[in-house]
Amino acid sequence: MTEVRHVLVLPDRDAAEEIAAELELRLGLPEEPRPLREALAGEDDAEDAQWLIVLDDARSTYDPAMLDALAAEYDGWLERP
Repeated sequence: MTEVRHVLVLPDRDAAEEIAAELELRLGLPEEPRPLREALAGEDDAEDAQWLIVLDDARSTYDPAMLDALAAEYDGWLERP
């Protein structure tokens, strides 16, 4: 099985921190994922930087639909490969 990496893109730090806490509980993670701030391709202004939650899914068990729906609750999305 190939490891999958899920990237949730969120509009702000508060949303990223709330989702990180939610993912720790829902997925039974050993620790809360750490939000990362990164400018997406084509973004020139630091104000336009998005917040990311990166989940490594070694067993490919995380449901992409659930991750996308959770991100959407905070005006975000799941980045598609």
